[in-house]
Amino acid sequence: MAVADAQSDGMLDRGQPHPSICTSTPTKCQARTRVYQDGKLTAEGFPVGDISDYLENESAVVWLDLLAPDRDDLTVLSEEFGLHPLAIEDAVHPHERTKIDRYRSHLFLTAYAVHLDAASGEIAMSELAAFVTDRAVITVRKDDGVKVDSLIAYWDGSPDLATEGVGYLLHGLLDNIVDGYFDAVQSLDDEIEKLEDLLFAETSRDQGAVQRRSFELRKSLVLFRRVVLPMREVVNTVMRRDLHLMTERLQPYYQDVYDHVLRATEWTESLRDLVTTILETNLTVQSNRMNVITKKVTSWAAIVAVPTFITGFYGMNVPYPGFGHAVGLEVSLAIMLISAALLYVVFKRKDWL
Repeated sequence: MAVADAQSDGMLDRGQPHPSICTSTPTKCQARTRVYQDGKLTAEGFPVGDISDYLENESAVVWLDLLAPDRDDLTVLSEEFGLHPLAIEDAVHPHERTKIDRYRSHLFLTAYAVHLDAASGEIAMSELAAFVTDRAVITVRKDDGVKVDSLIAYWDGSPDLATEGVGYLLHGLLDNIVDGYFDAVQSLDDEIEKLEDLLFAETSRDQGAVQRRSFELRKSLVLFRRVVLPMREVVNTVMRRDLHLMTERLQPYYQDVYDHVLRATEWTESLRDLVTTILETNLTVQSNRMNVITKKVTSWAAIVAVPTFITGFYGMNVPYPGFGHAVGLEVSLAIMLISAALLYVVFKRKDWL
């Protein structure tokens, strides 16, 4: 029997373990357990070895959460719940794609909890796997980036739906993940709005920062799209009647989750297009600014060229009106000043300066 680390996620003050964390299990990893009987929460934080005793009651539904288990930990549970070896392998290996697989005795789900790091503009993803049987939901977290406290809070906030069994537990899991998608895409939207303001700021001179930030956000959107897009198929599969997970009472709740997934997907696609537009606009703005600079430099060169021409003309070693007299210098200076002022006024009116 291994003892769970007292500093792990879910601990209460004074070093006391969370009530739903069991401290003595046949697995080496930290585990959290709950059991519902007849739609009521009857026990939590019990050893994993006691699950069999609870399942002897036909009305019992169990939730088991494992944090960073290895293959041996899941093998201990495979006989009890009939978990398929391929599903166990996928649950242990990292970086699986978002999917749902159907086996004879259970469903296997892989999804990702996400959040945006506003400082770097990067998406942080935490992988989550889940085994769904007719009387149990087993969640497997690869790291503590997936917080289950909000999931437990949802279940505790909707006790009237607990009579729906496994479908109730699975809906809470999916709804919690999809809500995280909305938070992440909202954060991405806010960052893109800041980027738009920076793009057209009059005081902005570091256009390289705009372009770098645009690429960071576009990369995050590409990664986020890989997570949220397959989630539509996952939720759609769970809603199939032949799986008997979505009861008539849970149908509007699952439909709400599906609608949220669609909205998050559409929002992600629009943000990708917007970031692409910002990149193209940034290049256009840079080109326009270069044209303005070129016009200004050319205009000043034209203004300087006229006095240069006049001084060159009067510098010829031949007699000219006023040659050898002060009046000749005065006339040449007057011509230079008048011509330069005239060109300046003309260019200013044409908005070249």
